[in-house]
Amino acid sequence: MNKQALAAKIWESANRMRSKIEANEYKDYILGFIFYKFLSDNEVRYLKDTDWTDEYLPELTEEDDETVKSVQQNIGYFISYDNLFSTWIQKGADFSAGDVTDALSAFDRLINPAHEKVFSGIFTTLQTGLSKLGETSDAKTKAIRGLIDLIKDIPMNGKQDYDVLGFIYEYLLSNFAANAGKKAGEFYTPHEVSLLMSEIVANHLQNRKQIEIYDPTSGSGSLLINIGRCAAKYIGGENRIKYYAQEYKENTYNLTRMNLVMRGILPDNIVTRNGDTLEDDWPYFEEHDRENTYERLYVDAVVSNPPYSQVWDPTDKESDPRFARFGVAPKSKADYAFLLHDLYHLKSDGIMAIVLPHGVLFRGGEEGTIRKNLIEQNHIDTIIGLPANIFFGTGIPTIIMILKQKRDNTDVLIIDASKGFAKEGKNNTLRACDIKKIVDVVVARQTVDRFSKVVSRDEIRDNDYNLNIPRYVDTAEKAESWDIYASMFGGIPEKELHEYQAYWQAFPTLKDALFATENGVYYSQAVPDLQQAVFQNADVMAYQKHYRQQLDAYETFLTSELLGKMGTLPIAQEEDILSTALFQQLQGTPIIDQYSAYQYLHDDWNQIANDLEIIQTEGVGALKKVDPHYVLKKQRGKDVEIQDGWIGHILPFTLVQEAILPHAVQALQEKNNCLNEISSEIEALFDELDEDAKEKNFVNQEKTAFVFSEVDKTLKAKAVVPETLDILKQVKILNSEEKSLKRDIKDEEQQLHALTKETIESLSDDEAMQLIKQKWIDSLIQDLQQMQTELLHNFVKQMESLCQKYEITFSALEDQIRDTENELKGMLDDLTGNEFDMKGIAELKKLLGGE
Repeated sequence: MNKQALAAKIWESANRMRSKIEANEYKDYILGFIFYKFLSDNEVRYLKDTDWTDEYLPELTEEDDETVKSVQQNIGYFISYDNLFSTWIQKGADFSAGDVTDALSAFDRLINPAHEKVFSGIFTTLQTGLSKLGETSDAKTKAIRGLIDLIKDIPMNGKQDYDVLGFIYEYLLSNFAANAGKKAGEFYTPHEVSLLMSEIVANHLQNRKQIEIYDPTSGSGSLLINIGRCAAKYIGGENRIKYYAQEYKENTYNLTRMNLVMRGILPDNIVTRNGDTLEDDWPYFEEHDRENTYERLYVDAVVSNPPYSQVWDPTDKESDPRFARFGVAPKSKADYAFLLHDLYHLKSDGIMAIVLPHGVLFRGGEEGTIRKNLIEQNHIDTIIGLPANIFFGTGIPTIIMILKQKRDNTDVLIIDASKGFAKEGKNNTLRACDIKKIVDVVVARQTVDRFSKVVSRDEIRDNDYNLNIPRYVDTAEKAESWDIYASMFGGIPEKELHEYQAYWQAFPTLKDALFATENGVYYSQAVPDLQQAVFQNADVMAYQKHYRQQLDAYETFLTSELLGKMGTLPIAQEEDILSTALFQQLQGTPIIDQYSAYQYLHDDWNQIANDLEIIQTEGVGALKKVDPHYVLKKQRGKDVEIQDGWIGHILPFTLVQEAILPHAVQALQEKNNCLNEISSEIEALFDELDEDAKEKNFVNQEKTAFVFSEVDKTLKAKAVVPETLDILKQVKILNSEEKSLKRDIKDEEQQLHALTKETIESLSDDEAMQLIKQKWIDSLIQDLQQMQTELLHNFVKQMESLCQKYEITFSALEDQIRDTENELKGMLDDLTGNEFDMKGIAELKKLLGGE
C-alpha cells in the first residue's frame, strides 16, 4: 500500500472511530500515538544498529543504568521494553489503558536532561485527553486499542520512511483542519501556501552552507518543515538547518515538537518555546536565567502565519526595540506587531515571509504609519495577493508579504495571484502551476500583464503609501462589449479579432484564410468550415509538426534522465530539473502556456517520485514484484481486511495487460460487448410488452424489468396471450445466454489476472524498462500533446462564437419579430370563444399593433 492509500485508510478509520469527539481534539490523540510509535520504533532501530537483537529486547529496563544513559545520549530519551509500542501490540487482550498511562509517565522521567526542551511535557495533551476516549476503563482500553491497531502499519524505521510518516502526518493534519472549522487556523497552514512561501525563501538562501530558520507562531510546525525541506535541496548535506519555533497554545506547541522530531531532525537542531511571542520577545534568553542570558538571535529566515487581526496589549511597547523604529500596532489588530517581531530577528541578508489579512495594505492610523516607515526604510520587497477562501476556517482575502533587512532596490513587486486556483470542496487551493508562476515572477522580479508589477517608491508615495493591490495590478474581468455598427449591419469588428493577436502572429496566413474584409475594419467569415480551415492551414500544420519535434526531444531527455539514472537521481531536486528542461524546450513556442504544461508534469511527477523511492530502496527488481490486494469486507458486523487478488508493486495490471496481453484483453472486451448487446435486446423485448402484460408477476414492482424466475413459471403455465408468450420465450433464451456469458467472463477475468501476475514476475529487464517508460513518460507526452490540440480546438470554438455573435443584425432581428407578430395576429383571427375570450383576444391584437 503506497503512502497515499495508507494515509487515506487511516483518516477514514480515524474519522469513523472518533464518534462525538471534536476533530480538533481527536487529532491530538491520534497524532500523539503516532509520535509515541515513532519514538518507540526509533529506539528499537537504534538498539539493533548497536547489535541488540529481538531476543534481548525484553532486558531493556530502567534498572540497566548503562543502557539507559547510552540510549538517552544518542536519541534523547529512553523507553523500557514494557513500554514499547510493539510490546503493547504483543500484549493483545492483556493490553489496557493503564499501560499507556504508565508509559507516558515514565517517558517524562527518562528524558535526557540536555534535550528537556524538545521532549519534556510533549505528551501532556495526550495524557489529559485519554479520559475523553471512554467513560470506563474498558471503554478507554477499547478506544486506545483501536487507535493503536489503526497506526501500527505506518513504517517509521528508515530514511525513506520519514517521508511516508511525514506525508501521513501532514495528510491527517490537513483533513483534521478541514473538519475543525475556525479552530483550524490555530495549527495549520495549507500545504500549498506553505510550499509557496518555502520556495521563495529557499531560493533566497540557496548559497548558504548552514541556515537558521524561525517561526514565532509555529502551529503544527509544517511551515518550518517545508522551508527546511526546500532549502535542503539547495544547500546539500544533512543537519545543516537549525529550527526555532514558538507557539502560544500548549497542545499546538506539542504538535510543533512532534512534527519536527518525526521528520528526522536532530534534537540538537530543534529549539522551541511555549510562550507569547508579542508579550515576551524570543529567541534571546534561557528560561531559567532571563536576566543574564540576553542575546538577541538573528536568523536567516523567519516565516509565520499568525492569527489575523488579533487583539493584543500594546501598553508600554513604544520602547520595545522590536517596534521602536516603526511604531506600535493598534490594540485591535496585532498584524503589524507580528510582522515587526519577525523583522527584528532577521539577519541583514535574511528574508522573511508572513501571511496577513489584506487590510494591512491600506488601513490607516497606526498601521498606516508603520507601513509608511517600512516603505521609507526599504524593507518591503514583495506583496502577493492570494485567492479568497484559501485558509481553513476563514474566507477573508489574505496576502503573503516578503520583507528583507537590506535591499539593493527600492521598488516593491506587487502580484495579484487571486485568480489562479482550483476549487476543492469548500476551499480554494493553489495549484502547482500557480505556485511555480508566482515563484518565477518573484525570483525574476518581473512585471507581467494583469498579474504583477514592479512599483517604484515614488508611485507608492503618490498613492499615500496605500499598497492595495488593485491600485497597481488590474486583473478585473473585462465585460463583453458589442460593436454598434456590427450589431446593425453585420460583420466582425477588427478590434475583436485583434484580441487573438497571439494566434495571428503564430500563424501569419491564418487570419486572411478565415476572414475576408473590404475596408480593414469589419470582416466576414471566408470559409464554410472554420475547424477544417484551421487544421489544414499550412502555418498551423508546420506549428504542430514543430511542437511534436519539441515533445520528441523532451521525451528523449526524460528517457535518459528517468530511466538512465533511476537508481541514483536526487528525487528531491528532480522535479526542478525536469521542469527546467520542459521550459527550455518550450521556450519561444507561441500560444502554449508553459505553466499549464508544467501542471501536467507535476501531476505525473507525484506518482513517478513514489515509484522512484521504491526503486531506490528495493532496486529495479521492484518492477517485477506484485503485492496482495486487500479490500475491506464485513464479517460478523466488523470491517475485515481480506485478500482480493494481486496488484502490481509498481507496474499497474492494466498497463501490462494492454502492452503485453492485448489479445486476451480484446477477447474479454468482445465478450463484454456481447453481454451488453444481450442486455439491450432484453430491454427492447421489455418495451414490446403491452400495459396489461406489465401488470403480471414476471415484471418487477417498479415496472422496469423482467423477473426471470417468474418468466420460467409463466412459460410453464402458458398463462399469457401468444404475443407475450413469444416475447418470454426469447427472454428465456437470452437470459440463459447471459448467465453462461457472465460465467465465461468471470473465468476469463480470473485467468487474465493470474496471467498478468505471472507476466509481471517473469518480465525481462528490457520489457520492465519499456513498461515503466510507458507509465512515466509516454502518458506525460500524450498529455502535453493533447494540451496543444485542445488549445487549437478551443480557438476554433472562439472563432465560431465570434462569427455567430454578429450573424443576426439588429434590423434582421426586427424583421423576424415583425414577421412573427403578423403570423401571430393571423392565428388570432382564426380563434373563437365566448364573450370574455374574444375581449382578451382583441386586447392582445392591440398590443401587437392590430386594430
